[in-house]
Amino acid sequence: MVVGKTDVYIINTNQRSEAIHSLLEKFNLDEFSGKNVAIKANFNSADPYPASTHLETLKSLTDDLQKAGASGIVLAERSGMGNTREVLEKRGVFSLADKLDFKVVVLDEVDREDWFKIDGRDNHWLRGFYISRIFLEADKVVQTCCLKTHRFGGHFTLSLKNSVGLVAKKLPGSIYNYMNELHLSPYQRKMIAEINQHYPVDLILMDAINAFINKGPERGDIVEPNLLIASKDRVAIDAVGVALLRHYGTTRNVSSGSIFKQEQIRRAVEIGIGVKSAEEINLIPLDEASRDITADIVSILENQG
Repeated sequence: MVVGKTDVYIINTNQRSEAIHSLLEKFNLDEFSGKNVAIKANFNSADPYPASTHLETLKSLTDDLQKAGASGIVLAERSGMGNTREVLEKRGVFSLADKLDFKVVVLDEVDREDWFKIDGRDNHWLRGFYISRIFLEADKVVQTCCLKTHRFGGHFTLSLKNSVGLVAKKLPGSIYNYMNELHLSPYQRKMIAEINQHYPVDLILMDAINAFINKGPERGDIVEPNLLIASKDRVAIDAVGVALLRHYGTTRNVSSGSIFKQEQIRRAVEIGIGVKSAEEINLIPLDEASRDITADIVSILENQG
């Protein structure tokens, strides 16, 4: 660990289970013992990985948290492209939950009191927004995201953007559509960052074994970095993700300007979500096979951060 820097770990693999275990060994999982853990995965649509969280990633992550002594695990999700319950069924999430004994909550189906109001002060949301209480009341929050671009205004959908799925589309009993507001707003990317100010994350796992380098979030041209990446810092892991997308050649929006001036990242820095610059990221390869790509990502961060 480098003093004053945030560690981001990276491993080259096509074997998720072993690699995820190696990554999680770098974190103090004793902190999860006896704790209720909320997981936010990426099930925006029923399309297969890398559009959605790979089921083996979710299985391995849940396995390790349970072995660490987590007293309860709940995955909560709201899909943006399709009916959430049908998405989770098609992706096999309910079957996995039954097998591993964790809870699944479909956020479209919860009651009004299960949402917490964030007012519109100091953010770009016209009426504020509502966030799932599950992620506010859990002892620990874990997020697992994919590596992909976003053609509907987000530019990229990594850890920060993954948080949109824990915000209400419509509050029960109300007709106002917060997702319409988000996707029609010229401030969309700032609004995405602002969600992250209002809930904690203790661990992020990015599955970059495959990635969409254009289009997205549910389809696009696929590359195979064969990487898994983990950190406690949403800004740091998103900056690494953007650098990795640039390494493979990506959209004009994701390639333009410095990484820390990308609106999602810049706004997250302004409101104190994570690291403030590329210089604060300590990217650590866990195996010989990931050293070259680590060096390339570090070079991109140094020159384009």
